[in-house]
Amino acid sequence: MLAGPCQPAIFRPIVSPSSTALVLSGGGARAAYQVGALAALAEIAPGLETPIITGVSAGAVNAVSLAAHRGPMGASVAVLRRDWERLEARHVFGMRPGSLVGGVARLAFRAVTGGRKEGASFRGLLDPAPLRRYLARHSFLAGIDRNIRRGRLRAVALSATSYADGATVTFLQGAGDVPTWTRARRYAERSTLTVDHVLASSAIPIIFPAVRIGDRFFGDGTVRQTAPLAPAIHLGASRIIAVSVRGAAPPGRAAGAPYPSSAQVFGLLFHSIFLDALEADAERLDRLNHLLRQLTPDERARAGLRPIELLLLQPSRDVGSMAQGYPTHLPPLLAAVLRAMGARQMRAADFVSYLLFDRRYVADLMDLGYQDTLRGRARIETFFAAGS
Repeated sequence: MLAGPCQPAIFRPIVSPSSTALVLSGGGARAAYQVGALAALAEIAPGLETPIITGVSAGAVNAVSLAAHRGPMGASVAVLRRDWERLEARHVFGMRPGSLVGGVARLAFRAVTGGRKEGASFRGLLDPAPLRRYLARHSFLAGIDRNIRRGRLRAVALSATSYADGATVTFLQGAGDVPTWTRARRYAERSTLTVDHVLASSAIPIIFPAVRIGDRFFGDGTVRQTAPLAPAIHLGASRIIAVSVRGAAPPGRAAGAPYPSSAQVFGLLFHSIFLDALEADAERLDRLNHLLRQLTPDERARAGLRPIELLLLQPSRDVGSMAQGYPTHLPPLLAAVLRAMGARQMRAADFVSYLLFDRRYVADLMDLGYQDTLRGRARIETFFAAGS
């Protein structure tokens, strides 16, 4: 895995230290693909710096690891890769045996008896306590402030969804002159990032309980995030490197497909939450850039708009279908629930892939990210050369 000969360091991009941003999307175990892609990127562009880093959901875990490390990108990614290589499902979540049955029972009881007006509280199918302990051991969040003070990092931003108002809240730690913003259903807040912020950004509704920060509760940041590239743009990026975890889907069958299983339906819902927004935002940015190039620099300045160059790295394969056939090593009760939902069917592998923190699956995803990015070397060099 990622063990090929290093590429010769013949390409060193000239990068403005405050203009390049790294955007890492969500996707559960699929986020291992990002690690392989970044390892190859560090080989192709060893002089690369990304002083603006944004992440959401599982991408938030990768984002804070990179932002806190004191070394260059190659060394930062190497540490992140070692953490992923050791990661297993038991490090990420445990089963809450009474949560699902108990939550349904409380809902039914209160529906019949007209119980408390505030309704039943369901606190998630899975327990994130193992991930909290894992992050506490492996995350050195104090390094973020050190890198900001030394000028190596301008800002790191994690997004979560507020249960109070339904807005996407971007928690921002950065230099003193870094702006905040307020837009429709999304805004930024200055914060000193903690493990709670990472967990909040990753707390998939129903799957994980909400996370309390201050006097508010938050869930996964991808739920209402319609513009995942926006935080990087607000923070001043003129060029963005975004790593998606959605690859090319296999061709669907026109006829004869069985009725979709529950797991297949959940997989589709997870796609709409975690993956679709980044692709749609990239398309909008491409169209806007095309329009802006038709304007003169003065016209752009009057409009308060500027072109943003985007390098989107994506899997060449459908990483959901890759999950088929791997041993899940999930808690027995969860494995039983997934089997009952039809998770063994090929077309339901998408849903399983989000929870499949299996070392072999993770290793294959990292290797795919590494190889995909190396194959795109010419496109990557062109991207950096255009901005130098």
